Amino acid sequence: MDTHNKEGESHKHVKSHSGGQNNFLDSLRENPWILTSIVLALVLIVVIAFGNNIFQGSGASVSKETAAGNVISFINSQGGDTASLVSAEQEGGLYKVTVDYMGNQIPVYTTLDGKSLVVNPISLSGAATSDSSSQGSTTPTPTVPKSDKPIVELFVMSHCPYGTQMEKGILPVVELLGNKIDFKVKFVYYAMHGKEEVNEQTRQYCIQEEQTDKFQPYLKCFLKAGNTDACLIEAKVDNAKLQICVNATDKKFNISKNFNDQSSWLSGRFPKFDTSKEENEKYGVAGSPTLIINGQDAPTGRDPASLLKAICGAFNTAPAECSQTLSSASPSPGFGEGTAAASGGAANAPGCIV
Repeated sequence: MDTHNKEGESHKHVKSHSGGQNNFLDSLRENPWILTSIVLALVLIVVIAFGNNIFQGSGASVSKETAAGNVISFINSQGGDTASLVSAEQEGGLYKVTVDYMGNQIPVYTTLDGKSLVVNPISLSGAATSDSSSQGSTTPTPTVPKSDKPIVELFVMSHCPYGTQMEKGILPVVELLGNKIDFKVKFVYYAMHGKEEVNEQTRQYCIQEEQTDKFQPYLKCFLKAGNTDACLIEAKVDNAKLQICVNATDKKFNISKNFNDQSSWLSGRFPKFDTSKEENEKYGVAGSPTLIINGQDAPTGRDPASLLKAICGAFNTAPAECSQTLSSASPSPGFGEGTAAASGGAANAPGCIV
């Protein structure tokens, strides 16, 4: 299983990058989730250089097709992976251009003259645009069925930066509520990040199934730097037992077979990963992350406070732990222990999806 698709190479490790034009392409290749942050920085450069009103542009309006072409041309002029246009439409005084870059659909805004780039515009009048809601604890709590012991299922890809972001956000909630909820990490039915992800997900599936008490310590460690070997030791995972399970799981779900048979890959690019195939089909899971509470999709912020509120709303009688205060800061995407800058709300937060 030496074949890697480009998506697999792009998220091996999410690193911290300093500013500078020389780092632009390398950063974009390794971390496509930072595209929107880079674009925002470019907006500031344009403002400083030209002194124009960023929200109104500096000249006559151009068509949305022309504005979209400017965005695509700029990204592709940097070399590396090619961006393609998904859609372009006018929203108020801006054009919203959605681009597909390395399998991720990313919304980018331009001024009507097609010369300046804006990310997730925020209305200064207080009337938020459709893409300007906060991803913090102000995100509306989803309405889900109630039960005495909520079933919480988080579907992710192990190396999707947005999946790891949600995992980092939900672990403090899981630790707080303990056995008062039935929590499991499950995997999206296709993998976007190559052999490394396929292997890691098989390991995590086995640890959670057979060495359940080791799973959360392992995952908490893994989310810091993606260091599998060190985390297996730190969580005291029984490697012999793990390997037996990995081999059996590989055969049961045709994991290696599906990876090696590229003709079976989703869109010809992404190998199938079927350890939770039935649940993916049942809930209509499309990408990472997807949170299901008591059998219903529950879009919410990725910070611990929002996740606690969403899960506690699913109890018939909420336990005392639900009154505790957790952080409303969203974890940073990818590996690491930082927090993210303010970004889109749950309804439009980025994810790994075909």
